[in-house]
Amino acid sequence: MKHATVERAGVSIPSLKFFGRDFTASIVVFLVAMPLCMGIAVASGVAPEKGLITGIIGGIVVGALAGSPLQVSGPAAGLAVIVFELVRDKGLSALGPILILAGAIQVVAGIFKLGGWFRAISPAVVHGMLAGIGVLIVVGQFHVLFDEKPFSSGPENLAEMPGRLLGLSFGDIQATELAFALALITIGTMLAWERFRPAALKLVPPALVGVVTATVVSALFGFDVAKVAVPASIIGAITPPEAGVLARFLDPSIIAAALAIAFIASAETLLSAAAVDKMHDGVRTDYNKELRAQGVGNLLCGFAGSLPMTGVIVRSSANVQAGAMTRASAMMHGVWILGFVALLPWLLRTIPMAALGAVLVVTGWRLVSVKHAQHLYRDYGLMPVAIWAATLFMVVATDLLTGVLVGIGLTVLELIPNLRRLRLKVFEQRDGDAHAISLDGAATFVTLPKLSATLDRVPSGAPVRLDVSKLDAVDHTTAELLRDWFQRRKAAGTPVELRGQRGRIATLGA
Repeated sequence: MKHATVERAGVSIPSLKFFGRDFTASIVVFLVAMPLCMGIAVASGVAPEKGLITGIIGGIVVGALAGSPLQVSGPAAGLAVIVFELVRDKGLSALGPILILAGAIQVVAGIFKLGGWFRAISPAVVHGMLAGIGVLIVVGQFHVLFDEKPFSSGPENLAEMPGRLLGLSFGDIQATELAFALALITIGTMLAWERFRPAALKLVPPALVGVVTATVVSALFGFDVAKVAVPASIIGAITPPEAGVLARFLDPSIIAAALAIAFIASAETLLSAAAVDKMHDGVRTDYNKELRAQGVGNLLCGFAGSLPMTGVIVRSSANVQAGAMTRASAMMHGVWILGFVALLPWLLRTIPMAALGAVLVVTGWRLVSVKHAQHLYRDYGLMPVAIWAATLFMVVATDLLTGVLVGIGLTVLELIPNLRRLRLKVFEQRDGDAHAISLDGAATFVTLPKLSATLDRVPSGAPVRLDVSKLDAVDHTTAELLRDWFQRRKAAGTPVELRGQRGRIATLGA
């Protein structure tokens, strides 16, 4: 009997050999995913089971089709804000048509091999967007900690935070105080577990420990707080598009929302896939295949009436760290979510809503990575930091799409010094036993897909000679790509021999 094979470090190995490691990793990812799927759904303004359905589709379907075998897909905190606004303004019934259209856009983009262009989005824009989303999640979910609903905008949520705290009563204990106490227990337990957990239990996720602790405390003391509401059957949570869905595809606002979700979800997915590639030495991501898989996933989510999905770094990193070797781990984690929801829905109904809000507050806080801004300033100067800050501010003050467009607009300013010579010529040839590449011109985000495709073609075990003597300029987006590529080659034992390096390139190759 022939077993399926997996390419690992260029060698085909029977995947059955890795089943034990994939099985263990899938349990870890399942435990990480459960509270996040429900919490992100709550942050998106929809029922928790909507997030679980997306997690099931992301695991079983997208896991089987993915171009990044170790990446895990599911509902993402990065889309929670935009979904919340869509549901608030257009109603839950609009989400299905939007996701169907967004998924179709992703599939078409993958077919036409546009995956590389999403890598050309400036890291400053992406991290600024994620930081802005993190701020919005924190200030919005802060009100959920008190069993209250978030307000309609980030600035309003922020303005109402002091009043929420000042409204606490230390006399007669009210339901809001009990909910807030459970939220503090959840956050405190998560932070304590991260710092003091035993080595033997290092794979047990803090979010799970925090939610379980708050649930047990709530049950033992009989706290009268809001709990998670899930239907008796997961089938009952599936809501296909209503009649007349085709007419909604002609609505300009639906088309604009679908484009926004397709763009943001694709960018987050492919940047997450690039991050996952840094964590292991196995098969590299096929970006166009991953884009097609995400499109299929979002199409199915649209027909099921659930949340949009992306590749998500928290679950993906847990997958790699737990020892996953093939896509079987991501697929099995989807099966475990399905089994849990189908067989134990009563257990989900014991979880306090405030505990899920607390998980999202911690998740949102960690999206605001000031360290990334420090890294940008140290390596690339003030302009990328300004792009990061402007994107963050505009996401919080206006909306997600406006913030991203402002960030991309500012990125274009980096082209001004090189307007007379934006072209990049790339030459490849064999040089003895080495793969020789020469670059001539300016390496900017405009030419990044071309450069990226060239670097990805280099055989994994071959020595590389990179001649950059005629390279006039490198923007920070391309510099980040080159830095990652240099590090990957070095880690694999095939460092790059640089010729003619100077300035920023010399620093990257060090």
